[in-house]
Amino acid sequence: MVTAIASIAALTSDITLDTRVVVADASAVIGRPATPLSYAGVARRTTRRMIYATSVYVATLPPNCTTIVIEGVALQQCGSTYYQASGAQYVVVEVQ
Repeated sequence: MVTAIASIAALTSDITLDTRVVVADASAVIGRPATPLSYAGVARRTTRRMIYATSVYVATLPPNCTTIVIEGVALQQCGSTYYQASGAQYVVVEVQ
């Protein structure tokens, strides 16, 4: 038993820690959205707005609507309701 402990102690005393840097330069910098591991980039890529068409169609829009673009799709925002052109009429869409 004493011999085994002495052998283990001798082995562990020969172990040295390698303190050299394995990676010299990190490829991701926190706060820069173009880098793959930055938090800003991940948040931007994962928070996409989705547009869902409903089954409600209207022939004309209410007054005072504004045109907005979400995810490359032109929508009409009239108050809290969104409309998307569908031929000669408009469909009510939900934006999430």
